[in-house]
Amino acid sequence: MRPAATGVAAVAALCLLPTAAVAAPAAVPAAPVKPLAADRPPATPGEARAAARLAAIRNDPVALRAFFRALPKGGELHNHLSGAVSTEYLIELAAEDGLCIDTATTTAVVPPCGPGTRPAADARTDRAFRDTIIRAWSMEDFPPGGNGHDHFFDTFGKFGEVTWRHRGKLLAEFTDTVAAQNQFYLETMVSPASEEAKKLATDVGWDADLARLHGKLVADGKLDKVVDAAVKEADAGDAEFRTESRCGTAQARPGCGIAVRWISQVSRGSSDERVFTQMALGMRLAERDARFVAVNLVQPEDWDTSLANYRLQMRMLQYLRGVYPKAHITLHAGELWPGLVKPEDLGFHIAEAVNVAGTERVGHGVDLRHEDAWQRTAATMAARETAVEVPFTSNAQILGVKGADHPFETYRAFGVPVVLATDDPGVSRIDITHEYEYASKTYGLGYRDLKDLARASLEYAFLPGTSLWQGNPTRGGYRLTGACRGERPGTATPRPSCRRLLDTSPKATAEWRQEAAFTAFERRLHAPRVTG
Repeated sequence: MRPAATGVAAVAALCLLPTAAVAAPAAVPAAPVKPLAADRPPATPGEARAAARLAAIRNDPVALRAFFRALPKGGELHNHLSGAVSTEYLIELAAEDGLCIDTATTTAVVPPCGPGTRPAADARTDRAFRDTIIRAWSMEDFPPGGNGHDHFFDTFGKFGEVTWRHRGKLLAEFTDTVAAQNQFYLETMVSPASEEAKKLATDVGWDADLARLHGKLVADGKLDKVVDAAVKEADAGDAEFRTESRCGTAQARPGCGIAVRWISQVSRGSSDERVFTQMALGMRLAERDARFVAVNLVQPEDWDTSLANYRLQMRMLQYLRGVYPKAHITLHAGELWPGLVKPEDLGFHIAEAVNVAGTERVGHGVDLRHEDAWQRTAATMAARETAVEVPFTSNAQILGVKGADHPFETYRAFGVPVVLATDDPGVSRIDITHEYEYASKTYGLGYRDLKDLARASLEYAFLPGTSLWQGNPTRGGYRLTGACRGERPGTATPRPSCRRLLDTSPKATAEWRQEAAFTAFERRLHAPRVTG
């Protein structure tokens, strides 16, 4: 998506793991693998009980919503902080800051509120004015058949004056939502030290020799000064978050318990020098500050500049992976559809992200089946365990793609890890519970399918440490690794070898926490109805 430029603090500071080397694309099957359920361990009594419960309430919307809300749903891996909180909350922040609303464009602007503007605070008492802002800043009441693509992306410019001011408050609001959705971990996208990076890019200029360009950026500590600014910015946002959430007090808000990591956004529609500078900043920052883990390209993939520079940007990332091997990469790729771009632009984006940039996760990946040799790309993703992040509602609102047109089932058939996500839940007016319920209804997913989707959201998170699961769990089923083999997942008293793993691996700890939540959830199904 294209959120306004933000760069904020994190909550959890966890050590980083080196990024795995990119495997060669050869020697991978070009056809679907056997069904994912084939290698699963036998269902436990709790899983059987949950499956029966889900089947029994398929036609009961109230019970279904309660079931999916209570379902543990792992981590939230693909979202943009500026688009994550509710529009109502953004309006309140605008009012608190004394901002104004341009009545012609419904855009938040700085005071004083002159002709053609109104105080944002008016929305507190004027319901019609409030509703107008909500519709302009989100997909609320968006008419069927309208240009959802443009309206969706335009929202970020309309509320951008609000979101850059209070990154810590946005985080406090969103982590509370994540906790309420029974999730345990958050990766969210921001734009660290955006103005400083822009100035450095302008000062250095463009050089087609990427090694020489990188040398110019780091010479005399120039890039490190921008990293320093990003760290300082993160510290300030962190402090605002802790104050707003009352962390460390008896009145701490639920979001204080969510581990948070940051993904640095790169504005793909910018000049070549600015794109490269933002990439280098994000990757250098990830190696220096454990609150930051990865980079991602944002802004519409179908813009003329995005299309023209796509292959160059993949080569930039390919080069920078060699310089910063510990930084992760996750990329918006394939957020395209026939009619949105020319046919020749549909043929290669996901493949280049995987095979050139070496991305570890693909965001959206909607145009998969329109790419050249797409079966090989899907098989390569499966072999490397390159996960695809799927925000169903966003894909429907922006691209008009849903149901059988969406490649969700294709990815699963090929054994590609799939993670459900929200993208910009504040703009879309949804939550992750909605996305799980949609997946279950639309594709006939059973309880164990949903459980594995939740597990995947932690397995393919950029959390450091050894996984709780052995091998490739997407292919072979979620089976405990040797240190914990034979344990009941989530038990409060694992044997010493398993306890050592949990004590040394943040990833395994998060996964164990989720397994304990699954056990509690399944036990509650003895009762007639799950409550949210």
